[in-house]
Amino acid sequence: MDHIDRGLLTRLQQDATESYAALGEAVGLSPGATHERVRKLRERGVIRRTTVEVDPAAVGGDVLAYVMLDSTAWMGDSAPALAALPEIQEAHVIAGSASVLVKVRTSTTGQLQDVLRRLYAIEGVSGTQATVVLETFFERPVPVKDA
Repeated sequence: MDHIDRGLLTRLQQDATESYAALGEAVGLSPGATHERVRKLRERGVIRRTTVEVDPAAVGGDVLAYVMLDSTAWMGDSAPALAALPEIQEAHVIAGSASVLVKVRTSTTGQLQDVLRRLYAIEGVSGTQATVVLETFFERPVPVKDA
């Protein structure tokens, strides 16, 4: 990946709907060459998908919590059970006192409590530690650095 690819990735993370002409102008390529570069980034899996960023509060996702799951066994195989809970946006196997960290969005704290109950039903989960977010200062896209 060279500086042109990094420039394209940075711009696409800011606005994935930007035209190939505008992207190409920003990095010094023709629209056709830009299209080919982006296609190759997709084929290599560098660009995993193109999506839109939705304001969670506008669609009922007012409550954001990060929940650490304590376990009685290895939780590395729990991905399907966690993915079955639509309120979970991310799930990560972690090192430390907990086994898994999940990012949960719900409309109310009552719904969050229901998610916590469903998490306890997953085999191996022995406890949870939830941290509710009061305000998000910022979120960043993935930094595109030299390899």
